[in-house]
Amino acid sequence: MSQANRLNHGGRVDRSKPLTFTYNGKQYTGYQGDTLASAMLANGIDVVARSFKYSRPRGIIAAGAEEPNAVLQLGATEATQVPNVRATQQELFDGLVCASTNGWPSVDSDVMGVVGKIGGNMMPPGFYYKTFMFPESLWETYESMIRKAAGMGRAPRLPDPDTYDTMNQHCDLLVVGAGPAGLAAALTAARGGARVILADEQNEFGGSLLNTTELLDGKPALDWVQEVVVELAACEQVTLLPRATVNGYHDHNFLTIHERLSDHLADIAPARMVRQRMHRVRAKWVVLATGAHERPLVYANNDVPGCMISSAVSTYINRFGVVPGYDLVVMTTNDYGYQAALDWADAGRNVVAIVDTREEASGARVEAARERGLTIMLGSGVIEAQGSKRVSGVSVAKLSADGGQVVGSITKLKADTLATSGGWSPVIHLSCHTGCRPQWSDEVVGFLPGPTIQKQLTAGGINGQYETAQVLEEGIAAGQQALSNMGLVAAPVSVPSATSLSITPPMSVFHIPHIKPTSQAPKQFVDYQTDVTAAGIEIACREGFEAIEHVKRYTAMGFGTDQGKLGNINGMAVAAKALNKSIPETGTTIFRPNYTPVAFGAIVGRHCGALFEPKRFTAMHPWHVAQGALFEDVGQWKRPWYFPKQGESMQQALNRECLAVRNAVGILDASTLGKIDIQGKDAREFLGRVYSNAWAKLAVGKCRYGLMCGEDGMVFDDGVTACLGENHFVMTTTTGGAAHVYEWLELYHQTEWPELEVYFNTVTDHWSTATITGPNSRKLLAELTDADVSNDSFHFMDWKQITVAGVPARVFRISFTGELSFEINVQANYGMAVWEQLIAAGEKYGITPYGTETMHILRAEKGFIIAGQDTDGSVTPYDLGMGWCVSNQKPFSYIGKRGMSREDCVRDNRKQLVGLKTKDPKQVIPEGSAAILDPNAAMPIPIEGHVSSSYWSECLGHSIAMGFIRDGLNKMGDTVYYPLADGTMIEAEICSPIFYDPKGERQNV
Repeated sequence: MSQANRLNHGGRVDRSKPLTFTYNGKQYTGYQGDTLASAMLANGIDVVARSFKYSRPRGIIAAGAEEPNAVLQLGATEATQVPNVRATQQELFDGLVCASTNGWPSVDSDVMGVVGKIGGNMMPPGFYYKTFMFPESLWETYESMIRKAAGMGRAPRLPDPDTYDTMNQHCDLLVVGAGPAGLAAALTAARGGARVILADEQNEFGGSLLNTTELLDGKPALDWVQEVVVELAACEQVTLLPRATVNGYHDHNFLTIHERLSDHLADIAPARMVRQRMHRVRAKWVVLATGAHERPLVYANNDVPGCMISSAVSTYINRFGVVPGYDLVVMTTNDYGYQAALDWADAGRNVVAIVDTREEASGARVEAARERGLTIMLGSGVIEAQGSKRVSGVSVAKLSADGGQVVGSITKLKADTLATSGGWSPVIHLSCHTGCRPQWSDEVVGFLPGPTIQKQLTAGGINGQYETAQVLEEGIAAGQQALSNMGLVAAPVSVPSATSLSITPPMSVFHIPHIKPTSQAPKQFVDYQTDVTAAGIEIACREGFEAIEHVKRYTAMGFGTDQGKLGNINGMAVAAKALNKSIPETGTTIFRPNYTPVAFGAIVGRHCGALFEPKRFTAMHPWHVAQGALFEDVGQWKRPWYFPKQGESMQQALNRECLAVRNAVGILDASTLGKIDIQGKDAREFLGRVYSNAWAKLAVGKCRYGLMCGEDGMVFDDGVTACLGENHFVMTTTTGGAAHVYEWLELYHQTEWPELEVYFNTVTDHWSTATITGPNSRKLLAELTDADVSNDSFHFMDWKQITVAGVPARVFRISFTGELSFEINVQANYGMAVWEQLIAAGEKYGITPYGTETMHILRAEKGFIIAGQDTDGSVTPYDLGMGWCVSNQKPFSYIGKRGMSREDCVRDNRKQLVGLKTKDPKQVIPEGSAAILDPNAAMPIPIEGHVSSSYWSECLGHSIAMGFIRDGLNKMGDTVYYPLADGTMIEAEICSPIFYDPKGERQNV
């Protein structure tokens, strides 16, 4: 297909290498070296998006990271979809597929555009907040409609096929930006022997020199660039990172660099290539040579496709050989704007006029325009653009000396392109990341980096210096200063001669007036991506939002993926005028990471899936899989949830497993329980301090249950600890709490009681645990050991070192079900063998494997808590009815003792754990249900508590529940009510949480 706007010569594209791409289902052609944006402009594509709020047609405005409109969806397949990619930063590759992110049925003919035309003035700032509050029942509908209308791309629904990685690096000097200042700084530092990293977001080094026809030392500027890059590449201590955006600058000169390694090659990275890499760099010194972004001017209908910034016009002509139109009008407040007109004329296209807001203009570029006979209209401004899907003309009027009012008649000019230049905004974003507040410069008419405590230098455009000769000098000076700061000797670097152009200061104009008041004039956009208008900012100020941060949040100025790179200063100027303040008095918003959007994959790197959160399996896992177990994740462990048989529902399987445990014998894989080996002469003392109960007299061969509390007195974990020797213990914890408890023990030992001689080792993975439970469990164990396991020899809460199935084992007689139970612990490599022998020997006794859900039911029948389910960080042992597990007679206070004594913890009417028995035995109260005492009380009804555990008990023939009720221990026999979402109510009686075998006879037989 013909590229109507492509020049036959010039630019840095390779016309011998055509590339095809597809946009919205239609195929086009570009060349190697194009960006997606330049290829779209070459093919005459005007409309690339619809605006956020009003669905107005939008075209390409800029040529770099500041582009707000050309944000597209990339990817030929569902798995390779990438949302919100800037066409100006995406290099063209053969077969690239992209689409606009909004517009229905198409971006050219969007039905929602009618809303913008009819109701545009009815959607001021705060419109969504004020309009969609009522009725509450439609909130979800409102949200789905608004999200769909926003049209900011969609995330893929399939896994990402690409690989990402991260790299940690150190350097003496990190230079951010490889324009003339950055190249000069890096070259200077490299010659001085410094380890240098040079990073730039573009695919080629050169920065602004890539877009000009400027000469250095009498030769094309890119010849100098090439010489510098070749020298730097030959230095072993220099790392060159093109296509690499420094997206975050953090304290202590820690910076992150987002490098795109294969985005320019294909949808999916070629074999053995990663797609993107995140460099985490610690630099001794940093040079910020990030340049500046040209500001557009704010005028009526300034969002019509064909409205661009003037430097972008020059970039597309000089770098890509693309002229984005035929008839150009330039509006400028400074000399730089003239360059677009000169480049346009050199490309053989028609320059209709240069409209300069200044009363007088001189300088090399101005004189060059006059010499070519270009029409210059001084003291004037373009007050309005005409057109819908493309500029068709402009209205020009004479302005007052300060540019604040229209003072003359309107002249209409025909044009299809309007380029504007309101001056330049230094790219200070990275300097803000560490808390440095920008400072306004009237001379630069922009914000400059403020003072910083970082080891940071700046050079070039970020300092408001835009002429190449001075930029090069600043770059060399920054490199030499960095060397001096590091104690290195600077090597000589000559400054290439560049044409020095005399530049008059830019005029401080941001918002071009209209013959109508701002609120009545056609829309004048400040932030294109979020549809923030000058009228909207004025309204926000009238409604009382005076702080610029509040104006930003109320209007959404700077909220988009471009983060206000084009619009922020214009918005501050409009707000300042509305508030009758200066821009320094109004202030500026502060930029935060990331500078440009970063893929989640690049942030994560290879730390995903099993490398991020490994799946942990017990030694018996293959057996569970073979038996058809369903699993649940507990911590990182895969634990059998229950073992369904053919045709069984979950509840039927649970009923069968529970009855087997109560009537015969069940077997549970308890290997995942946390196990911490504790040794040392002060081990016993340490246990007494971390547990709420006493441990000084626990005999060897005995076990004890304990509660752990935080300093606030709230229970956070529990478990059984066994005394293996006088100074040797093994502590068990909950599966999910094992890592936290281990860390907690180390924390208190190292920071609070370092004088205690005690040592900890996590041994969870070292042991496999098979728990056999039920009336037949002793018979089963007796078959597989020569040891005496009778009740007379092996008491409840004892442990023994015996042999089970020919394997040395630690066997603990403890119970979490209330039944006769034995926990058999063997070295993990023998876990499967012992398990299989237990299963084989247990067949005659009706052995049944059971999972965690059955375990939960069985323990609830006995009123045993689960830390994390029946505790939530707000309950003390006394709230749980477990005051028996607290000892206040210990010589050294335990952790949490003072917390439990706080006024709030000893007050009456605290929520306390109780049992709940529904009046209808078949009703099961949903966990989390809120309790009320009076179902007929007026709204809002006071909440008296909630349900923490609730199950159907097949053993008891009715439902059981545990929950918290205010002063519940004194309300036994009272009735509480649990409202459900469907409007019904469950009635329950408060009772003891011990539903089964309240005397504990079964576990002691």
